[in-house]
Amino acid sequence: MRVNICAVGKLRKGPEKDLIDDYLTRFDRTGRAHGLGPAKIIEVEDKKGGGKPAEAALLQKAIPDGSVIVALDERGSVITSPEFSEKLRHWENMNTADITFLIGGADGIDPSLVAQAHFKLSFGKMVWPHMLVRVMLSEQLYRAASILARSPYHRV
Repeated sequence: MRVNICAVGKLRKGPEKDLIDDYLTRFDRTGRAHGLGPAKIIEVEDKKGGGKPAEAALLQKAIPDGSVIVALDERGSVITSPEFSEKLRHWENMNTADITFLIGGADGIDPSLVAQAHFKLSFGKMVWPHMLVRVMLSEQLYRAASILARSPYHRV
C-alpha cells in the first residue's frame, strides 16, 4: 500500500526535513515486509492566495484515484500508536492501493475536503504547526510499521 502525504506548503532544507527523510526511509525499509510503502510527500502551494478552498482544490488533484483519505484535523480521532498500526493493517488487508494523508496549511483543511475523508486523525487537542505535523506523521508511520514488525522500537 503506497503512502502519500499531501501537504500544503514547501518544506525547506533543515531539521524538520532531515527528520522526515529519516523516518520515511525507516518506514519504507520496515513496512515493505508488511505491504506498506513506499511513502512519498506531495507538496502543493497556493501562490494566488485563494485560501482554504484553493488549497483544497490543489490537494484534491494530488490524491490518487481510489485512495483512502485520512485528514489530519484537530477535531479528528485521537488514537494510540497501536490503534494507528491496526488501522494501517486493516486498510492494507482491504487491498487498498493508496492511502493519502492530508495536511492543510496554517488555517487547516477546507471543510469540504475534510468531509471526503475516510478517517479524521488528530495528534491531540493542541494545534501543531503544519510542518511539525509532517514530522509527527512520519514518525508515527515508522512506529506503526515497527509495531507490525514486532520490533523493539515501540515500547509499551
